[in-house]
Amino acid sequence: QLDLVQSGGGLVQPGGSLRLSCAASGESLEHYAMGWFRQAPGKGREPLICIKSNGAIINFGDSVKGRFTVGRDKGKTTVFLQMNNLTPADTAVYYCGDQPACYMDYVPVFWGQGSQVTVSS
Repeated sequence: QLDLVQSGGGLVQPGGSLRLSCAASGESLEHYAMGWFRQAPGKGREPLICIKSNGAIINFGDSVKGRFTVGRDKGKTTVFLQMNNLTPADTAVYYCGDQPACYMDYVPVFWGQGSQVTVSS
């Protein structure tokens, strides 16, 4: 059982940056492959990027490639999503979730509560 807690998000101007974090209450995420997803209004949940337990990063699709990256903090207790050069098309609710082996079609069992990201001038 993973109780995932997200932090970060908010309003940012186009071209700006934001960082989201995902932590598990009571345990480290060091040995978990963790993915980040987003859901824009009226759309389905989209897998974005994933980090394996060995640190390998898997990008899903081209929408955020080169602008978003994922990593772990030094203690490996949390996973973050660094988002750069944001555009209004990135406006969505962002979620972290467990994603064994970073298999793109895997639907996480455990989800963070979601973080609203709004990109607007």
